[in-house]
Amino acid sequence: MTNDAVTEPQAHGDGPLLGVTLEELPRKWKWMMALGILMLLGGCLGFFMTVAVTIVTVLFYGSMILVGGVASLLHVIKEREERWQGRLTHILVALLYIAAGMVLLINPVAGSMALTLLLGGMFLAMGAMRIVYGFRCRKKGWRWVSMVLFGLVDVLFAVIIAASWPLSSLWIIGIMVSVELIMNGWLLTFTALAVRKLAQKR
Repeated sequence: MTNDAVTEPQAHGDGPLLGVTLEELPRKWKWMMALGILMLLGGCLGFFMTVAVTIVTVLFYGSMILVGGVASLLHVIKEREERWQGRLTHILVALLYIAAGMVLLINPVAGSMALTLLLGGMFLAMGAMRIVYGFRCRKKGWRWVSMVLFGLVDVLFAVIIAASWPLSSLWIIGIMVSVELIMNGWLLTFTALAVRKLAQKR
């Protein structure tokens, strides 16, 4: 039996790894480990190329929005839904998507500035909600310190984005994408190692 393809369930005597049995994990681990390592390397490299990663991310996001808008508009034109009461709204939304996608593709720097402000607003809203919820938990005698701390970190992050804007728009998106790549890379790598260790115990 090869290590990267396990077809039989784990024997009861092998014991789980971190509370997970072999049948609960993916069967092929080599490709998963390779992808995890690749994402880790990409995330680490992204920290040294935050501006480039930001621009590429904005261009990719703009392309997706533009394609979605064009597809929605073509759907309305092709199907000719004359009796559809929401047809006009659907057309307007599709045109808005197309316009937003074109703006992001034509001027990705301006697009990154707008997206950075949106991210700052999201962090501020999430931080405020977490702080309010944390104090509500305190009144009920529940654990509340960590929730309030996480909320304060979100608010602090929003303040940093706002204080350093528009310069922050050149690096904040790249850093967030790099962090996401590293976190997902670690998750895939540790999952692959768990599968390999359990498979070797058989």
